[in-house]
Amino acid sequence: MILPWRLTTAPPPGNRSLGQPIEASHVRHATFSAGCFWGVEAAFRKVDGVVATEVGYTGGHALNPTYSDVCSHTTGHAEAVRVTYDASRISYGELLDVFWNCHDPTWRDPEGDQSQYRSEIFTLDADQDRIARQSLAEVRAAGIFKGSIETLIAPAGPFYRAEESHQQFYEKQGGHEVCHLGVAEVHTRVAAYSARYRMK
Repeated sequence: MILPWRLTTAPPPGNRSLGQPIEASHVRHATFSAGCFWGVEAAFRKVDGVVATEVGYTGGHALNPTYSDVCSHTTGHAEAVRVTYDASRISYGELLDVFWNCHDPTWRDPEGDQSQYRSEIFTLDADQDRIARQSLAEVRAAGIFKGSIETLIAPAGPFYRAEESHQQFYEKQGGHEVCHLGVAEVHTRVAAYSARYRMK
């Protein structure tokens, strides 16, 4: 079965997969929090193999939160991006390298683990949990980032899609990205190994 994906904005250059039909058996999802979700989403939408993205809220306790609710620091939710990808074109391990590259995982908000901008990987199954922990361990051991890595790993809970005005925000603004910069270039062995054994 081939699943169609409909683009609501023009695709960013370089990603031939975005919005393209995908074999149903190849569909996978991943969820990440790495600061302001506008920039995180923009980073993942440039990656070949990613077919769709949406921003939203997860990791907290409030039901159906709004952006204003999350900004009140009372919901426990993080701003997050849910990535839909073609597992025959990119692996979860490779997506983790994108995650490390698009933000500073050593930054810690005064709100701590409840910050909406926290660095967190929300895993959807045991394989994702294992790969995420391997990737985190490798990045820590390599000393790529100066300072303690604050990234959390937790099972994914409900994902609440954010308001439409936040979806593909930078593309709607003409592609001018201003709020997200990585601080290191990360290429893990975990990603390289995962790439070798992508779904065929």
